[in-house]
Amino acid sequence: MAEIIQKDGTWTFDGNTVRIVPGKDKGVSLLRRTLGETAVPLEALAGISFEEGRKSGRLRLRLRDGADPLLRIAGGRLDDDSEPYRLTVEKDRFGVAEYLVDEVRNALLLDQVDPGPVGRYLLPGPALPITVGAGDATVSFDGERIRLEWNWKTEDSKSSGGPRTLTLDDVAAVEWQPSRGLENGCLRFLVTRMPASTPAKYDPHAVDLYGFRKDPLMALVGAAVVARLPHPLAAPSPDGDLPGARPVEVPVTATEAAGGGDDHDALLRRLRELGELHQSGILTAEEFATAKKAVLGRL
Repeated sequence: MAEIIQKDGTWTFDGNTVRIVPGKDKGVSLLRRTLGETAVPLEALAGISFEEGRKSGRLRLRLRDGADPLLRIAGGRLDDDSEPYRLTVEKDRFGVAEYLVDEVRNALLLDQVDPGPVGRYLLPGPALPITVGAGDATVSFDGERIRLEWNWKTEDSKSSGGPRTLTLDDVAAVEWQPSRGLENGCLRFLVTRMPASTPAKYDPHAVDLYGFRKDPLMALVGAAVVARLPHPLAAPSPDGDLPGARPVEVPVTATEAAGGGDDHDALLRRLRELGELHQSGILTAEEFATAKKAVLGRL
């Protein structure tokens, strides 16, 4: 097991899962503390990196496109402080960080994890039920229903209809935009009855965000809903359903196909496969040596 403990948080890797626990330091963002512990399965990873700095370094996980509903709705718009898959590392722990990177990379190589897009969510999204108050509304989601309740900042034309309740069947998509400069952000639930061009301040299915401290938490609500909607990268089902109705199957590794676990015969087969990949030029000599060492360590 590889583990690194920092003020910013703790990362642990057991060979199958990177477990992320945000730190309790006051510098840790509200979004990360609210999200809480996150378990990232190996199959959800596209890579890992460590960048050294003069005073501190940064560990960063790169997830496969489509694996995480939070990253899906954020679309790269989370600031660095709110990004849950990065860890600030003090200078005296650079060696520990590099060791964790090597362990994760070896596991990715050994299990031949495809770094490409995936057609089903491999992380469950924020825990339910979830309630967040920010901007001109409080939004609650229990896994089936979304409720929007307005506050004193809501435009009269929007609040006059009273609180709104949507079911998952009502929602075609979810959009989250952070505030930028003088432009407000929003959390919008797109439904067929309301054109998407309606400004959030007037849209009864949207929250108008002003750029305050709790605004990023609306991304967590959006992610919780997105996790329960059809996946946008899923393949259409054989009966002609719309894309997203059926998840794409993730290929199993050679070891799993042979019976799973650390079975002796399965590991020997894996060694033969690695040798063939090396001979065909797919793996370099260094990559082959690293992967071979990892397999032999399981025998």
